[in-house]
Amino acid sequence: MQEETAARIRAWFNEHDITEVECLVPDITGEAKGKIMPAARYLRGERPRLPESIFAQTVTGAYPEDEEKVIDLTELDMQMTPDPDTCSLVPWAREPTAQIIHDCHYLDDSPVLVSPRHVLKRVLELYDERGLRPVIAPEMEFYLVQRNTDADYPLQPPAGRSGRQEVSRRAYSIDAVNEFDPLLEDMYDACEAQGLDIDTLIHEEGSGQMEINFNHGDPLQLADHVFYFKRLLREVALAHGMYATFMAKPMAEEPGSSMHIHQSLLDSDTGDNVFADENNEPTARFYQFVAGLQQYIPRSLALLAPNVNSYRRLLPDPSNTSAPFNVEWGYDNRTVGLRVPRSGRSGMRVENRIAGADANPYLAIAVTLACGYLGMQEGLEPRAPVSVSAYDQGHCLPSDLGRALDELAASAALKELLGEHFIEAYIAIKRTEELAYFRVVSSWEREYLLLRV
Repeated sequence: MQEETAARIRAWFNEHDITEVECLVPDITGEAKGKIMPAARYLRGERPRLPESIFAQTVTGAYPEDEEKVIDLTELDMQMTPDPDTCSLVPWAREPTAQIIHDCHYLDDSPVLVSPRHVLKRVLELYDERGLRPVIAPEMEFYLVQRNTDADYPLQPPAGRSGRQEVSRRAYSIDAVNEFDPLLEDMYDACEAQGLDIDTLIHEEGSGQMEINFNHGDPLQLADHVFYFKRLLREVALAHGMYATFMAKPMAEEPGSSMHIHQSLLDSDTGDNVFADENNEPTARFYQFVAGLQQYIPRSLALLAPNVNSYRRLLPDPSNTSAPFNVEWGYDNRTVGLRVPRSGRSGMRVENRIAGADANPYLAIAVTLACGYLGMQEGLEPRAPVSVSAYDQGHCLPSDLGRALDELAASAALKELLGEHFIEAYIAIKRTEELAYFRVVSSWEREYLLLRV
């Protein structure tokens, strides 16, 4: 551990009387992997290690048959390198406990290319080389649901303070939010303890569905905050006898959950928003960025919709209220995949509405910025903005994970930008998950095929 980093961490531990530390690494799914250590041992400076195989695991904990595409089969050791900017309290721990997000390097100090955090850093370096600084603001939708210990049973909305379940959609209802005040107050307290810069909370369209907005800022920091927030909310919900889920489509008759990503670009020297000129008119780079999203989101959808469940949210379906299924764009139009809110020059931005709440925040932010970067690099031109319902424009996204992976595998530009080894590894992992899913016989098949075919 470098002396400056070690000194910052030691001072922070002393300030908060830390006795234990959780050393965290976000894996491909976005789950926290790592080690728990006594604080005194951690401060001795020896970097903890993990096997490279943590980046080869599927969501089920299995490994791809062609595992060699992901990692060295000897399962090389990785050194965990702390980011002192991510030092945070663990609010639900009994003893004063820290959590720190770590980057991963091999023993020769070279970066681990399949680490999602490294992929995002790789994209941000490309912007830095062009004198540009991306600014993003995520909006996270999620459901509160009853505890569900038997996966064969559908999820149900939880009971709030009144003791009754929601039976109708109550979008933007303050009273519906107040039903869960005890849980949400604990959530806000935990966010404050962890230093998460959250903005507004609303009740979304689904029963028990909420949305939390983060203030705009640095993409890596916001990815860290979303990573922390998902973990925090699950813990708070459990303490209140509920589950919090970020599944893209947890209930068949309810809307899906998204991760909307607002993004703009600043000139690194002047701090000006390069998406708008002095007259608040869109610039050439704005149009190129939008065109890049239109061109490359269908090819990178497997990173924005990473699970077999993700595609249930993106289907043209009456229950999927407000969910996009194409990459049209428009001003202040919530039916498009790429919305441009009305704003002044400093606030000119593009909102990517396609990413699901189930996406790994590092990869979702990396890929949406990568698509925009390619649009500027290639000088692309967008289609005309849509001022009516974009649902009439048809479905243009891959309809399932397999097709999305085919598109990703065929994109030479995305492989070059995100890293060919990372793309090959990601595809191998997701192909394994898709195969595992198709080995399960569903209740629908038993209902309609058992005695009829």
